[in-house]
Amino acid sequence: MSAIVDRARNSNTPSQELRGRLLILGATFFWGTSAALARLIFRDHDIPPLVMVELRLLMSLILLGGWLAWRRPEALAIAPRDLGPMLLLGSIGVAAIQGSYYHSISVLGVGLAILIQYLAPSLIVIFAIARGARPNVRTLAIVVAALAGTGLLVGYVGPEARSARLADWLISFSSALTFAFYILYSKRLLSRYPPETVLVYTFAVASAVWMVAAPPWQIVQAGYSPRMWGMFLVIGVASALIPFSLFYAGLRKLPPAEVGILATVEPAVAVVAAWLILGEGLQPLQWLGAGMVLAAAMLASTGTGLGLKRGSEPKPQSP
Repeated sequence: MSAIVDRARNSNTPSQELRGRLLILGATFFWGTSAALARLIFRDHDIPPLVMVELRLLMSLILLGGWLAWRRPEALAIAPRDLGPMLLLGSIGVAAIQGSYYHSISVLGVGLAILIQYLAPSLIVIFAIARGARPNVRTLAIVVAALAGTGLLVGYVGPEARSARLADWLISFSSALTFAFYILYSKRLLSRYPPETVLVYTFAVASAVWMVAAPPWQIVQAGYSPRMWGMFLVIGVASALIPFSLFYAGLRKLPPAEVGILATVEPAVAVVAAWLILGEGLQPLQWLGAGMVLAAAMLASTGTGLGLKRGSEPKPQSP
């Protein structure tokens, strides 16, 4: 991973890195606000989480795939050797993230579900260390701040979370593992394809996975109103098509570990959105935790990033 970090850092100019950070922040805004909207639908309209997951992916796939087929058909072509990686990223990455995350929102609430998922950046750094990376003091401080801030935020458990089953908690924490995998593995494919190509294939795979659990004809037979279908479309565009596009574009310009920690801004966005839309709030210590997470994100995106380098890694040779 550290080789990827170094290449990403060295191949982009400061202005490109700044643009990458802004793209990631844009993705966190859409993800954070759309999570509160999804929670509102779960709470007030009794919509199963898997239905929401499938429809947001399927609608995004139809919109993006149709646009590419019309305007950029060449973007739909990939090498046969990359079908397997696309299948892996779409199933273990996108499908698993969507399912575990939206289930977590439905049983634990928006803030807690997002904050558990954002253990992923620390897992990415831990993975780099396990592979021989030598973190500096600044990197360790960033990781500790992110973990401690998350701990303070998760420390308050509302009545819904207290009634959750062990399986619900395990599914929630699996979203952190799959999110870490998603960031690291996406970087590999984005080095060969533009974001929209990776998006359309992974959305197609993920949609197919969830069609098995929630067949489309059963969703149609549920008889949702036109207004509800309009809400599904808004959620699909705002929580999948737009933020995933922004996230992939930003990930092409930045190292995975920096992207992960920078994306922890999403919990703060989600907390404010949940307060405005759902009336959910945080305790004082949780606000302190949110501040620590934000500070970690800011530190990770300034200076020389996380500075993960392997001590034993040979220097690249000139061709």
